Amino acid sequence: MKKLLLPCLIMALTFLSCHKDEIESQSSDITIAPTARKCASMELLAIQLKNDPAMADRMLQIESFTNKVLKEHKAARLVNGVIEIPVVVNVLYRTASENISDAQIQSQIDALNEDYNATNADFTLVPATFSGVKANVGIRFVLDQTVRKSTNKRSWNTNDYMKISSRGGIDPTSPATKLNLWVCTLSNDILGYAQFPGGASATDGVVILNTAFGRTGTAAAPFNKGRTATHEVGHWLNLRHIWGDATCGTDYVNDTPLHNTANYGCPAAGHKSTCTGTPVEMTMNYMDYTDDACMYMFSNGQKSRMLATFVSGGPRYSFAQ
Repeated sequence: MKKLLLPCLIMALTFLSCHKDEIESQSSDITIAPTARKCASMELLAIQLKNDPAMADRMLQIESFTNKVLKEHKAARLVNGVIEIPVVVNVLYRTASENISDAQIQSQIDALNEDYNATNADFTLVPATFSGVKANVGIRFVLDQTVRKSTNKRSWNTNDYMKISSRGGIDPTSPATKLNLWVCTLSNDILGYAQFPGGASATDGVVILNTAFGRTGTAAAPFNKGRTATHEVGHWLNLRHIWGDATCGTDYVNDTPLHNTANYGCPAAGHKSTCTGTPVEMTMNYMDYTDDACMYMFSNGQKSRMLATFVSGGPRYSFAQ
């Protein structure tokens, strides 16, 4: 069983804040077709911690609050029914194909709704090993508006410029009450990234590669089932990678097994970790790095951790009103 240990989080944040910030110097003209999942949320966090040292304290406070909510079992009864989140999709395009269609955008909203409400067809594939912890999170996503902007930039990186109009991007719309998704061409093999709770409101939201967004149009296998957004929205709701970004690390969730590291592609059923207890790894979890077709569940512990963000005093409380 994993324990929610604040000292571990402090050490992780300290390491990240000292991480060499080579990400900001990446060329925005390098475009590589991704062949394996790469999420840059932790790289973004390292940049933000360096630029805003107070963010580490805010995240520690959020973690302490989350632990309190989970200990008191408040997350399961925080709302009546389903939480509904308005979504603003910000499309940055240079070519006609990058200006993705309304149908492609709607297909992504549909995928989010299925994955967060356990109505995805592959939810039935969850193995018996994890049938007791598979979760219906109970969050509904509703497309609020689409904002489109033509750009001369070939690609974008993790400096967040796509979120800033003065840098050629699109400013977020009402980020305290609407989930902003930026869809664009990303450099350096990145599929997407999210801002964790505790970051600045002016950059809050999720960024997704346009060929890994939705289930139609330019969405390309093996990232064509909308699961990149499912994964990144999980980060936006305070979930960590299932391996804790360290060998046998913690994701601060009790019912997900310890993983050695990230899994890629479609691992064989019953793949075991060499961590303590040699548990079967939950490779089909949305917070691993497997292909879209091979991730199809959240756990109850992850559900509680996400819903804790909506409790009064939590970082996403404004969305639950």
